[in-house]
Amino acid sequence: MAAREPLLSALKGFPPQHDSLFASRCVSPGGSSPDFPAGFPLLGGPRGTPMGAALPLYPTMPPIGAVLRLRADGAPCTDASPHLAAVCALLEGALRKGLRQPLWGFRRRDYWHCLEQLPLGEGGSSLRRASICTKALTAQGHGRCFLRSALQGKVLAVAMQQLAQSPRLQEFYDPSGSILANEELREPFLSLVLVLMEVDFSLDLQNCSFLDESWLLPVCVMYETVPCRALGMVVRYVDGRVIVIEVLPGSQAEVDEVVLAGDVLDEINGFSLRNAYRGQAGVMLQKLKGQPLSLRVLRWQGHNGEVYEPLLPYLEAVKEKEPHFQLQCGPRRCDKGEKRRVQGGRLLYNLQYLGQIGVGMFGGKEVLQKAIPAVLESHVAPREVLFDVKETEILVQEKASPKVLFRHCYPAVSCVGRCLKTSNVFAFCVVASPGSPKGSTFDCLVFASSSEQECEEIIQRIAAGFKHTEWFV
Repeated sequence: MAAREPLLSALKGFPPQHDSLFASRCVSPGGSSPDFPAGFPLLGGPRGTPMGAALPLYPTMPPIGAVLRLRADGAPCTDASPHLAAVCALLEGALRKGLRQPLWGFRRRDYWHCLEQLPLGEGGSSLRRASICTKALTAQGHGRCFLRSALQGKVLAVAMQQLAQSPRLQEFYDPSGSILANEELREPFLSLVLVLMEVDFSLDLQNCSFLDESWLLPVCVMYETVPCRALGMVVRYVDGRVIVIEVLPGSQAEVDEVVLAGDVLDEINGFSLRNAYRGQAGVMLQKLKGQPLSLRVLRWQGHNGEVYEPLLPYLEAVKEKEPHFQLQCGPRRCDKGEKRRVQGGRLLYNLQYLGQIGVGMFGGKEVLQKAIPAVLESHVAPREVLFDVKETEILVQEKASPKVLFRHCYPAVSCVGRCLKTSNVFAFCVVASPGSPKGSTFDCLVFASSSEQECEEIIQRIAAGFKHTEWFV
């Protein structure tokens, strides 16, 4: 414990000379700084705060306590961990302590400028990943990319040892005010880093578009959709970020129920939209026309359920230009009164699978009038299932187990509909034997929903799914 005290003292009272480029923004939901115990490490405030104003880096617990709590949790540490930002800020603060600034020139030195000059040893992959990261526009962003990658790859201790043993250490750091250049403080700090190497990190390293501004990361989801003429999203460009301001009714994006107004488009098929120029997203989509799309979307709603705080200035700018803009809390089609199973972030329908019947070589909607009554008259015991209308396919699984019963992509669906006499029963036909020498045959699958409204919603979503799917020869 005695060895830890000098380190704690060294980590207290960071100088308030760092501006928003070198400070993590961390405020209470009300926008003001909460009360904190004396001795919490402080840094200069974010953009817009007066110089000398300080904000706490770790609002819930002392930094070394966060490291120990992280290890004690046992489970892999993800981006949603409440202790991750505090631990990363502790590492960053230690690397900035006593950092020498050049006497001449306008570029302010940050710890990344020291790290990028290290030889490519065991931590080489993390250094390379950080150096080529196109989503980081500042030295702070590149440094934070490195720290996250090194934690995940368990190479941070090696990199810190390399930096501590570098012949240029004295050039980078002032021994009188540094942790790494001060032997008394360096050893306990390296021991702390070794403790972190015992933690399993499961971080999304591609979720790095806001590291220039904050250690707090947004919720990130992947949106995969079929080739279509138009996704149906209206976007606005704000300081290089692509903000969705509206999801058009009846569009593919509304049918898929993934993107919400207020979300940020971060990638399209692996191509970054960070620092995008006006119209870039549209240009990229035009080039990818006819291909399946995979979009990385950053949610406007953070892990705590509130507005993701670093996104606020961008949303305010959108509101100023678009007075009618409103954040979208959920899919427009989703009735708040519905009780549906959530799985993998998706809402599933609780249905009964009533059975199926072969309908021959014709799979048009006309066959439903005979196929549905035929299945109902067979009196097969219904099975409770979860029904998922996905972006590219229909997936049906048992309710009591993860067993998948059916998986049909939209090009294989020939029709969908219901009978007038059975308002809560619907069916769709799929190709049963596409490779048959005598020609394709079709099966009709029949399901029962809890209400006519839900039944109609499912039919419309399936119809929209294969309507938006294009065939390319």
